Amino acid sequence: QVQLVESGGGLVQAGGSLRLSCAASGRTFSNYAMGWFRQAPGKEREFVASISWTGGRTGYAESVKGRFTISRDNAKNTVYLQMNSLKFEDTAVYYCAASEMAYSGFWAHYRYWGQGTQVTVSS
Repeated sequence: QVQLVESGGGLVQAGGSLRLSCAASGRTFSNYAMGWFRQAPGKEREFVASISWTGGRTGYAESVKGRFTISRDNAKNTVYLQMNSLKFEDTAVYYCAASEMAYSGFWAHYRYWGQGTQVTVSS
């Protein structure tokens, strides 16, 4: 089992920045690819960003490329999502997830999920 706890969400004005963190506990963190997903009201959960076991490979949704950066610190069992130039349409609950694959951008490959953290961007 892997337990994931997100933090760092909140209310921010359009154009602002937030940094989300996801602390993992349980099994060896470095054995899991990590991903961020989000779900806005009335919409399906969507992929945001993912990072491989070692951090050597990352991927992003087109809608966040150039604005969001995913990173991980395996010594701290934590994955981060730096979000810059936030837009109203980034408003959603953001979820951290862990996959036993080396890398994946597909939500179905992620076995463990956090409870989510709300990000609200005011226009």
